[in-house]
Amino acid sequence: MKIAVAMSGGVDSSVAAHILAGEGHEVFGLTMKIWACAADAPIDPRVCCGPAAIEDAGRVARELGIPHYVVGMRGIFEERIVEHFISEYARGRTPNPCVRCNRLVKFESLLTKALSLGASHLATGHHAVIRKADSGTGHVLERARDSAKDQSYFLYSMNQEQLARVLMPVGGLGKEEVRARARRAGLHVAERPESQDTCFVPRGDIASFVAARLPEAVAPGPIEDLDGKVLGSHRGLALYTVGQRSGLGLARPRPTYVVRIDPGRNVLVVGEDEDLYASRLVADELSWIAGPPPAREFTAEAKIRYAAQSAPCVVRVEGNEARVTFAEPQRAIAPGQAVVLYDGRTVLGGGTIASESAVS
Repeated sequence: MKIAVAMSGGVDSSVAAHILAGEGHEVFGLTMKIWACAADAPIDPRVCCGPAAIEDAGRVARELGIPHYVVGMRGIFEERIVEHFISEYARGRTPNPCVRCNRLVKFESLLTKALSLGASHLATGHHAVIRKADSGTGHVLERARDSAKDQSYFLYSMNQEQLARVLMPVGGLGKEEVRARARRAGLHVAERPESQDTCFVPRGDIASFVAARLPEAVAPGPIEDLDGKVLGSHRGLALYTVGQRSGLGLARPRPTYVVRIDPGRNVLVVGEDEDLYASRLVADELSWIAGPPPAREFTAEAKIRYAAQSAPCVVRVEGNEARVTFAEPQRAIAPGQAVVLYDGRTVLGGGTIASESAVS
């Protein structure tokens, strides 16, 4: 088969290309150029799709003896990912740009580009597993073998057409196995550090990034407790997220956390740790791997953020909303983040945690 590999310059996608080339496929690399860094900006090897990543991907392609192409996607990335990221913070929400990038850029625009270049499939270095469904019809998306590196959370919005055209060769390997293969293959990225979460934010400084793009998102305002008492002032709602403790500037006898963000009043609401727990949430912008949801009401396990443990829940689907009720209260449910639903190892789908008023 002729296979395009989405090469980020990291060890996972590099080993994915190595595996497929070793199996005898006609392989070529595609690297997205999505962000133009300033000429004097430090080259951070942790930033995917940045200058160092593009250089590393090209070098790996030469080491493997495969063609490599850089695909300019700055415009679509700016419009669909960066602008949405900033607007969500301005609304007092905590977005996950990786989820959105996978849905709207990698498995839409980049996959389309790969197919237009004659590839039958697009391979990535994601730690997740795609396999044929036991029924023989369609595909399923599963957690990776290495639970510590599993990235299925970021992929819940994939559909059947995409799953049929995408390969994830390292999903069945542990991270150390991936690095060991890279060493044996003589790939220079074998010890390359992990990429950071928000690839387009210089030095990971989200506050400065949002403030520079949308100054009104960092307008100061009051900090209130749950009873409405003013305790101090915040520096701008975009600088905070639900569950945050640091940077509040409050002197209180017990630890204080952000429990709610009210953009309508420009108010940051704080409380104690026990105030962060909730048993229910509402999600919208739903996506289901198999097309329709499993049933109008079903049991599942849910992750409310990438680093969270899966938690048993009951899901009730009402149109394009899902009401998720947990068996045990969950800490710091943040509007804007994804909630992803699982049946054991299998990803069922998920959605975006709705605005704070919908979380109880």
